[in-house]
Parts: sequence; structure tokens; C-alpha cells
Amino acid sequence: MARSSLDNANSDKIMPSPTVPTTETGWERDNRTLFDSIAVDYDKVRWDYPRQLFEDIFEYVGPGKNKRALEIGAGTGKATTPFLIASFSVTAVEMSANMSALLWEKFRRNEAFNVVTSTFEDALLGAEYYDLVYAASAFHWVDAKIGCPKVRSILKKGGTFALFRNNFTPPDSGGLYDEVQAAYEKYYNSYYQKSEKPVKKSMEDFWKPSEIYKSFRFEGLEQYGFKDLCMKFYNTTKAYKPEEYIALIDTFPDHIKLPEDNKAALYKSVGEAITRHGGDYVVDNVFQLYMGRK
Repeated sequence: MARSSLDNANSDKIMPSPTVPTTETGWERDNRTLFDSIAVDYDKVRWDYPRQLFEDIFEYVGPGKNKRALEIGAGTGKATTPFLIASFSVTAVEMSANMSALLWEKFRRNEAFNVVTSTFEDALLGAEYYDLVYAASAFHWVDAKIGCPKVRSILKKGGTFALFRNNFTPPDSGGLYDEVQAAYEKYYNSYYQKSEKPVKKSMEDFWKPSEIYKSFRFEGLEQYGFKDLCMKFYNTTKAYKPEEYIALIDTFPDHIKLPEDNKAALYKSVGEAITRHGGDYVVDNVFQLYMGRK
């Protein structure tokens, strides 16, 4: 249909509609399906875990030989190799078809490895079969009211449930950090209106039920009958170039779900800020390990 002269006259005055804020956080459980589209990038840019973290799991569990481990939300295998090296037989449960395929390609030559393409909630798993069940930066995607009792049911008596994740630790202040936060305030917090700003936490804070909930979506392993609870921390520092840091945050579901205009403006502002301040964004990480025994 031809446009009227009135349409043509007003066309230059039409402005794009502003982004409508959402009540979502970007971390809703449905968003776990987003990882299927970024499997290769995820494998390239996501962090590796400290060696000492795995050593502490092995000390808690005992020697891996003749032991069975199940990994929940294995992703692309960022935390799988150390358990295979330690002689565990590993079954990886991963809901993403693309990540499962990448996992299989990585480890298919290892007879002690198997992958199940399923959510953990729906996976058919043997009762009292595993010596260890673990999840690396993944259990917050599981419905804990289903997942925690299921973990307990598939563990042997005395078996271990080990959860670990990475927590970014904000600096006290600084020009680059302040500029990055200003960019988030403008392009991220304006969309995710209830988003929380980064806060530095003490080790005691991480033991609080409210903080355990933020990390793993339940308030404590003791509420599901686990005992001998243990929590350990590992501090690391990593410097990111602008393109490296942007590639990393672009694997976070909350960033993936940002409207394209917000995302482009945020990444541009963050990248330019890092470049202005010498080209490196130094990030402090606190890796957190939380374990209990059946």
C-alpha cells in the first residue's frame, strides 16, 4: 500500500520506542536453554577452576579409582577432566544438545566417560549408584526441591555432593570500575530494574542461608539431610583485554537476554572504558566449594 503524503511528512519525526524495562532478572530457569546457541564460545572463554579446589574434593571423597561420579550441567566439560584424570568414571548430564555433542567429542575416547542429554530433573539415574555428585556453576539452574532429594537418592551411603562456582569480587573503588558500573547503570539496570549491584562479601557472608540461596537456590545442604558440611574458598585474579571481557559476559544469560540496543551500547561503553584505562580489566574471583555427605 502506498504511503500518504502525511506519512511521508512525519516519517523523519518518528523516534524508536524506548526499551521497556522488565521485571525479569535474566537468570530465570527457562533461560538455561540459551546455552545451546553458544556452546563453542562458552568453551573458549569461560573460566577454569583452581587445581586446589579439585584436590580438596578428592581429599574429601577419597581416591577416585573404582568410584562413580555424576556431573550435573556439565556444559562443555570445563570441570570434567580433573575427575577423569583422578580415575573416576564420570557420567555427565547436560540438557543442551550442542554442549552434549561437544562433550562427547572431547571425551569419547575415554571409556570411563558417558554423557546423558537431559535436564537433571528428568534424567533416569540409578538409586544409590554414585560415590560423588557434583556441579560446577550449574546447580542454580536446577529446581532444588527436586534436585537435592534426587542427588541424595542416587548417592551411595556416605557419598558426596560437591557444588562449586565462581563469584566475581568487586574492587573497593577505582576509575575503571566506576566507569564500568556507570555503563551498567545506564544500559543494564535501566532494563533489569531490580538488578543487584556487586557487593564485596566476607567468607562469613557466604555461609548465610540467603547467600547460599543466591549461589545454589537452596538455603543449606543440612535441610536435605546432608552432614559433614564444608565450605572452602579460592582467590584468583585474571586480567581481560576488552574483547576478552566482552566475550565472557556475552555468555551470561542475563546479558544474552538484553535488548540488542542496550547490549551494543553496554559492550561499547565497557570496551572503551577498559581501553582508556590501559587495556586490561583485572577481575578478582572467589571460587566457592560447598560439600556435604549423605
